[in-house]
Amino acid sequence: MGKNRLKDKHTNIRRRLLAVVLVVTIAMMVIPGGNAFYANSIYPVIGSLLANASSWIPFAIGDAFIIISILWLIGYPIYALVHPKRKFLKACGNVLEYLLWLLVWFYWAWGLNYGQPNYYERTNTKPVAIDQQAFSRFAHRYVEALNSNYTVVETKDEEKVKENVMSAYKLQGLNRIRVVNPQVKTMLYTPVASMVGVTGSMAPFFCEFTINGDLLAHDYAASYAHEYAHLQGITSEGEANFYAYLATTQSMDKGIRFSGYYSILGHVFNNAKVLMNSDDYFALYESLRPEIKEMIESDRAYWQERYSDLIGEVQEYLYNLYLKYHRIPEGIKNYSEVIGLIMATEK
Repeated sequence: MGKNRLKDKHTNIRRRLLAVVLVVTIAMMVIPGGNAFYANSIYPVIGSLLANASSWIPFAIGDAFIIISILWLIGYPIYALVHPKRKFLKACGNVLEYLLWLLVWFYWAWGLNYGQPNYYERTNTKPVAIDQQAFSRFAHRYVEALNSNYTVVETKDEEKVKENVMSAYKLQGLNRIRVVNPQVKTMLYTPVASMVGVTGSMAPFFCEFTINGDLLAHDYAASYAHEYAHLQGITSEGEANFYAYLATTQSMDKGIRFSGYYSILGHVFNNAKVLMNSDDYFALYESLRPEIKEMIESDRAYWQERYSDLIGEVQEYLYNLYLKYHRIPEGIKNYSEVIGLIMATEK
């Protein structure tokens, strides 16, 4: 009885602490300026501690943690249900408590960055109206730069990419998280990531950024820079694309520059379909180098072999909801906002 009472006492203390932390978390979300204070003052401390601790572990510990958590969340209630001595309702209560602790951990480790001011507000940059004429000029400049920077990228030079990206972000002032031994890690669930078209991710629980093991060499630098922007507290996918574009296209290395230009090709032509007439759109596409057209078709076939329509649609739907819940009303369309950001800064 003594042990049970002591255990119950510890459980009550833990749950009261959880309630307090949840209230503080919600307060940080709703109090004006709370998320900005977190992003600028709290996240650099917490994120640096987690990133430096996890960087010395050679595999993606965040991926392993998520897989183990999912297995436990599913298995523990089933175990309690089939064993009479276990109380099923109590097991469900423990599962709920675990989920709430995960939620708290997610927000304080990284998630509270979602409420920070956007790029325009942080930098006092004025958005531009993207009309047909302005976009057409931008699109032709872009294709010219893409064509002139074309090169064959045969290997993923991790050290060169890391040095270039980190130097570029320091120059941009985007260095909230400082890691002694920064290293990108390969996703433990690479085949599943390829099934849903995910090329990289930010693992918030341990402040790791991971890359899909199937990623092609010419996509590596841009994907690395994109996920590194997330590590620095950038939550918007459009902003992460934008920072990655700047970091790579300003590199002295032609392969890294090409990766940056090529990374936004889909966003440019998606916008072109809407803003340009069919003749102008076709002429823009035809102005691409033959080698780049071949690369587009080759990449499409490469990823289509690995993609699952059913799983991909489910993931896209859920991620769209996730982004909208976290104050990104455009959902997955937010990725294409990189074009507006580039045009605004160019102007």
